[in-house]
Amino acid sequence: MQIEIDKKMSAKINTNASDQSYWSIVKRQFKKNRVAVWSLRIVYVIIFIGIMADFLANEKPIYCKLDGASYFPIFNSYGVDLGIAKYPKAFINLDWQNAPFEYVIRTPIPYSPRNMDLKNKDYKSPFDEQDVQSTRWHHFMGTDNLGRDVLAGMIHGTRTAMLVGIISMSISVVIGIFFGALAGYYGDKGMQMSRARFWLSIIFGILGLYYAFGLRSYHISSALSESIPQFLIQILLSILIFITFFGFGNLLANILKKNNFLGQKVDVPVDIIISRLIEIKVSIPTLLLILSIVAVMKSPSILLVMVIIGFTSWTGIAKYTRAELLKVRSLEYIQAAQSLGYSEWRTIFKHALPNSLSSVLVAVAFGVAGAILLESSLSFLGIGVKPEDVTWGSMLSGARGYFKAWWLAIFPGMAIFITVTIFNLLGEGLTDAMDPRLKK
Repeated sequence: MQIEIDKKMSAKINTNASDQSYWSIVKRQFKKNRVAVWSLRIVYVIIFIGIMADFLANEKPIYCKLDGASYFPIFNSYGVDLGIAKYPKAFINLDWQNAPFEYVIRTPIPYSPRNMDLKNKDYKSPFDEQDVQSTRWHHFMGTDNLGRDVLAGMIHGTRTAMLVGIISMSISVVIGIFFGALAGYYGDKGMQMSRARFWLSIIFGILGLYYAFGLRSYHISSALSESIPQFLIQILLSILIFITFFGFGNLLANILKKNNFLGQKVDVPVDIIISRLIEIKVSIPTLLLILSIVAVMKSPSILLVMVIIGFTSWTGIAKYTRAELLKVRSLEYIQAAQSLGYSEWRTIFKHALPNSLSSVLVAVAFGVAGAILLESSLSFLGIGVKPEDVTWGSMLSGARGYFKAWWLAIFPGMAIFITVTIFNLLGEGLTDAMDPRLKK
C-alpha cells in the first residue's frame, strides 16, 4: 500500500515538474488572455476560409452528373493548373449556371471572383433588386462595375491575404534568424580567421557582388520584366557567380595563410557588419523599393510582391534574434556544447536558437499583419497585381470610381481592419504570455 502511494506521489511530482516547463507556462499565461485566445480562434477561421475558398465560392460545382458521367470540376481544375490533367470535352464552353445537369452539388456561393454577371453589372447593391433566377443566386454583398460578386471576391481575397502574410514572413524568418543568430552568437570577437582569409573574403566578396549583380543588372532587370521563372534563373546564376568568386578567394587564402604574418588570427566584427547592414536596409523605404522593382516589370505578379515583402521585412526578426542570442551564448549549456567540441553551426542551430525563438513568434505575428496591410495598400494603388486579380485592396480601390458603392468600401475595409487587428492582438497576447515577470 505504501509503495503504491509513493508511486502516485512520484508521478504527481513528475507531472507538476513537467507542467512547469517554459512552454507550459507560456500556454497557461496565454489562455488567461481571453482577447488573445479569441484572436487565435478567429485566425483559425480565416485560415480555413483561405484554404477552402474554392469550395466556398466557385461557379464550378463540387460534384455534377452530366450526360450520365460523374465529374468533380473543382478537383479537375486543380489537376489542370498543375499540368497533370485536362478538362473533359463536356466542360468546353459550358455555361455552369444553366447547364443541364442531371444532379449537381454547388458551392455555398455559386460565383467565382472573376465570374461576371452581365445582368447585374454597374454596381448592384446588396439591397437592390437583382436579376437572378432565385435567392440562391443573389449577390449578398453586391457586385462591382463588371458584375463580379463581392462576397466571392472577399472569400478568395482571404486566401491571397493569408498567402502574402505566410510566404513573406517565412522568407523574413529564414533571413532574419540567420543574420540575427550570427550577430548575436559571435558578437565582435567571437569569430576569428587568418588575415589572409579576412581580407581576401572582403576583396573577392566585393568582386563577386560586382560581377554577379553589378555587371549583370541589365540581364536581371530584363528577366524580371519577362517572367518570374526567368528572373529566378538569373538570380540563381548570379548567386553561383558570387559563390565562385568567394570560394576562389578562400582557396587562395588557404595557400597564403602559411605565411606567418598572413596566417595570424584576427577578430571578425560580425555584429558590427550585420548591424550596419540592418541600418542600411532600414534606411531604404520598403514601398519605394517595391515601386522601383515593379516599374521594370512588363506584367505584375502577386508572387513577386510576396517575395519582395519577405526580403525587405527581415530586419525586425534579426534584431530580436540577435538580442536573444546575446543573452543565451553565455549560459552553461552553450559552454558545455562548446567544451564537448561541437561545431559552431551545431551549437548555434541545435542548442542556442531553439531556446531563443520565443520573441521571434511575437515578431512574426506583427509581421503578418504588416505584410497584409502593405499588400492591401499596393493592391489599392493598382501595383503588383494583375487587373483581373481580386484582392481586398483591389476591391477597395473599385469604390473610388463610384462613391455610392459603399459596399465596395465597407466590406473589404472591414476585412483588412479585422485581420490586421486580430494579428496585432495575437502578437500582444504572445508578448504578455512570454513576459517572465508575469509567470506565476
